[in-house]
Amino acid sequence: MSTVLVVAEQLDGALRRPSFSALKAGRQLADRLSAKLHVLLCGQNLGAAAQELAAYGGDALHIADAAELAHPLAEAHSQVIAQAAKALGADYVLATSTSQSKDILPRVAAKLGAGMASDVLGFAGEGSAVTFRRPMWAGSILVEVAISTPIKVLTVRAAEFGVAEKASAPAPIQPFAAAVDASKVHAKFVDLTLVKSARPQLTDARIIVSGGRGTKGDFKPIDALADALGAAVGASRAAVDSGWVPSDYQVGQTGKTVAPDLYIAVGISGAIQHMAGMKNSKVIVAINTNPEAPIFEVADYGLVGDLNKILPELIAALQKH
Repeated sequence: MSTVLVVAEQLDGALRRPSFSALKAGRQLADRLSAKLHVLLCGQNLGAAAQELAAYGGDALHIADAAELAHPLAEAHSQVIAQAAKALGADYVLATSTSQSKDILPRVAAKLGAGMASDVLGFAGEGSAVTFRRPMWAGSILVEVAISTPIKVLTVRAAEFGVAEKASAPAPIQPFAAAVDASKVHAKFVDLTLVKSARPQLTDARIIVSGGRGTKGDFKPIDALADALGAAVGASRAAVDSGWVPSDYQVGQTGKTVAPDLYIAVGISGAIQHMAGMKNSKVIVAINTNPEAPIFEVADYGLVGDLNKILPELIAALQKH
C-alpha cells in the first residue's frame, strides 16, 4: 500500500493555515491511491499544535520536536523530512506552495532522488497512473504531468483545495526522532520581522482590493475601499517595484497566488504574470481607464474610468447600504 506524507507548517508553535490545505490535498491523493495518510510537523515546543493538528485525522501524526528545528531553516528541515519519508516508506511527500515549502521541498526531493511537481492544482488518474495538473508559462496553459521516480514530491496551491475538515477520530500522535547534522546547516537564523495589520492576510482573505500602476503611487483610495469591505490589500509587481507598497502585497507569478471570493483590480492592466496569481478568483472586478486593458478579458465585471472618481462612489454606496 502506498503512503502519502503531508508536511505541515507552524510558526512559533502555531499552525499555519496552509497546513490545512495540504491536509485536504493529501487526503484527496490518498483516497485516489487507496493509500495511507501520514502527517509530519517539525519545530520546537509543538505540544499545542500537535493536539490541534491531530484532530484533522490521518493514520498517524509524527512530531519532530527539537531545538535544531525551532526556525524553518531549509538545510535542517529538509534533512528531517527526508529521514521521515524514508522511515515511513512514503511514496509521496506533499506540502502547500508557500515560500517556506518552496525553499525546503526541492532539497527533500534531491535527498530522496525524487521527481517533483510544483504548484499542483489537482490530480487525475488512478494508482501508478496518477498525474498532476499544474500551470506553465505564467499560467497561460495547464498541463497534466506524470512523475516516473518511485518517490514523488509535490507542492500544491492552497487556493485550489480549500481547507480540511476535522475528522471523526483524531490521528495518533507519534514522536519522530529528528537527527540534524549541524555540519550541513550553513545558514543561521538572525531575525524575523512580521508585518502586522488589522486587515486579513492576503492568502486568507475572502475579498482583496489590489492596486497597480494606475494608482500613481496613491494607495489611499485602495485602503479606503478595502477597509469598507473588510478586505485585504494587494498590488501588482509594478506597484511593488516602484516602492509604493511592501513586497508582501504582491500578487502574481513572483508574488502570492490567491483565489478569493471577490478580487477587485484597480489600475492594473493585467500582465500575464499578475493574472497567473489571481485569475482563479470567484468574481473579478476590473477598474481601469483603458477599455482595451487585458485585465478585462478575465474580469466578470469591468468599470472603465478614473479610479479616483469610481472608488469614492463605491465607498459611499457601501456606507449607505
